[in-house]
Amino acid sequence: MEADPQEDEFSFGPPMSQDSSMYSGSIEAQEEFMESDRKDDSNGTPRYRFPFYSQIFNKKNYDWLLEVDETGDDEDFKKPLLEELDIDLQDIYYKVRCVVFPLPSLGFKRDVLRDSPDFWGPLLVVLLYAMLALFGQFKVVSWIITIWLLGSLIIFLLARVLGGEVNYSQCLGVIGYSLIPLVLTAAALPLVHYFP
Repeated sequence: MEADPQEDEFSFGPPMSQDSSMYSGSIEAQEEFMESDRKDDSNGTPRYRFPFYSQIFNKKNYDWLLEVDETGDDEDFKKPLLEELDIDLQDIYYKVRCVVFPLPSLGFKRDVLRDSPDFWGPLLVVLLYAMLALFGQFKVVSWIITIWLLGSLIIFLLARVLGGEVNYSQCLGVIGYSLIPLVLTAAALPLVHYFP
């Protein structure tokens, strides 16, 4: 005993004879909006023939899948990439100078590393350190980044257990920027090697 499929139920069968007309023709012809001879009863404007997939979705009440929300999209696409990724190059440069010149007499606020942590500056420092440590071993990069991430997590957990009010991004930032002296030393070692 077969159950009769309902009108709005999706079925995998051959199209009915009245639906076969919307499957004929070329793709280009079906993609174009063509003006029909009939006028819309509500406001007298011409009706348009929608593409065949739109007709199918409308018939099955899935036309909401084709709706496009265009509110606010232009503002998102007009943002520069650095702003979209929240990369502030001036802030990163200031933090690097704070680490390279740690003397308080130079007027740098060293608390800025802790108070406004970022991700991209420490990541850049860790990648520079990994590139200097690379020298033919590409596996070193993933190990250094993993040690940075997991080491920061361990420091974060220890600080929290001991009652410190820190978050993970602060640990990532401070530990990442603390590699700058190692980067400078690793970059200077080949130059110092040539001096007697």
